[in-house]
Amino acid sequence: MSALDFINPNSGLYKKRDPVFPRVINGRFRRLKWLVMLLCLAVYYITPWIRWDRGQYAPDQAVLIDMANRRFYMFDIEIWPQEFYYIAGLLIMAGIGLFLVTSAVGRAWCGFACPQTVWTDLYQHVERWIDGDRNAQIKMNNAPWTASKLGRRLSKWSIWLLIALATGGAWIFYFADAPTLAAQFAAGDAPFVAYATVGVLTFTTFALGGFMREQVCIYMCPWPRIQTAMLDEKSLIVTYRDWRGEPRTQGVKKAATAGGKVGDCIDCNACVAVCPTGVDIRQGPQLGCINCGLCVDACDEVMTKLNRPRGLIDFLNLDDQANERAGAKPVPVLKTLLRPRTLIYFAVWGSIGLFMLFTLGERARLAIDSAQDRNPMVVTMSDGQVRNGWTLKLRNMQGRPRTVALTMAGLPDGRLWTDAMDRRDAARSVTLQLAPDATTKVHLYVVAPRGPAGETPFTLVAKPLDEVAGSRDARGAARNLKFVRQ
Repeated sequence: MSALDFINPNSGLYKKRDPVFPRVINGRFRRLKWLVMLLCLAVYYITPWIRWDRGQYAPDQAVLIDMANRRFYMFDIEIWPQEFYYIAGLLIMAGIGLFLVTSAVGRAWCGFACPQTVWTDLYQHVERWIDGDRNAQIKMNNAPWTASKLGRRLSKWSIWLLIALATGGAWIFYFADAPTLAAQFAAGDAPFVAYATVGVLTFTTFALGGFMREQVCIYMCPWPRIQTAMLDEKSLIVTYRDWRGEPRTQGVKKAATAGGKVGDCIDCNACVAVCPTGVDIRQGPQLGCINCGLCVDACDEVMTKLNRPRGLIDFLNLDDQANERAGAKPVPVLKTLLRPRTLIYFAVWGSIGLFMLFTLGERARLAIDSAQDRNPMVVTMSDGQVRNGWTLKLRNMQGRPRTVALTMAGLPDGRLWTDAMDRRDAARSVTLQLAPDATTKVHLYVVAPRGPAGETPFTLVAKPLDEVAGSRDARGAARNLKFVRQ
């Protein structure tokens, strides 16, 4: 084989994409997909525009990733860089939640809530609105290029492009004040990174949702390969009851007149026609199946018209398949879902969430970091006393100014003052004013009589003076330090 064979489409090294044109269907799973799609799109597009009053010193956007000031706001919750473990906790919860959903109902995430699924579904509805349903789309796709076809294509692509542009635009509004950034963006005054981000997301949304579609699920996404480790014999997946459907008959009339034993499947291909990835579920579990359940709706519709029991295609697990083949009744769905594996996943997921909520409710909104002066570490004063110095960073994590008393505990003969004070005002406690929602940097000096060489530990306590006694915000912060004598 020559090197050119690797790029020759006739070499057989890859299969050309067969366009998939899903037929519109109505049913319980289609209605569920509508609900999830509308909810996901509403949350994504509307959330940056929700306002939330945090006072005059903090932004009023409900959800904001403030990269410039290194803050993450979500309604009443404010996360500082030092608290990034909360973000890590959310990511861990998302991962465990995905494991939980997959072990319970297979690739339901892929079929209902994955962004690729949601935007592809939206694009397909636009396509049906412009080109018509499945048969009309196939006819249009195979027709030669005419003015009518070109007009329809340009109309469809224009709407897709507007959706893609809105998708990219909504994303950047999570990182800055949405109304302000929108005005800057329209006027051409927004930062370059905003235009670049919108451009990249517009292109990827347009390409992935409009043209690549099921190829993303089958070839690009790693989750179909990973999910095999998450599924077990009790996971619910879309299944064709071949023991009931086989042998098939071609059409309704043949099914009615056929002699001998015939199955319920009339080989109408309705399940294939509605599948967004174009798979035939009657061939068994496949990489392309995203567990969306649309084939269940289509088959139930046909069975209802034939006055036959629904559920020829349904959500089943491997144990139920074996039981039904043997003539036994399937296990109730609720019992299948509430089994040790899913309960353990849920317990771990819930425990992490409750622990994070507890720590969020109990965390102090004042913190101290310190770095001791090193060059020199010990300074002998003119009166013979010894001085040490520290650089303090006091974090006021509230959206208002605070008055804090900085007090020494330990080192009985010690006194402290800051670089903004005169040494003659040194005392056991000093009062500081902290800026709102910011870190205040202070250089602190501590002086004590000369003594034996060594280290004397003491504690520096920062206590708010403007809070109600006993309240959560009245709790201070402390830092253990060591006073050095040489």
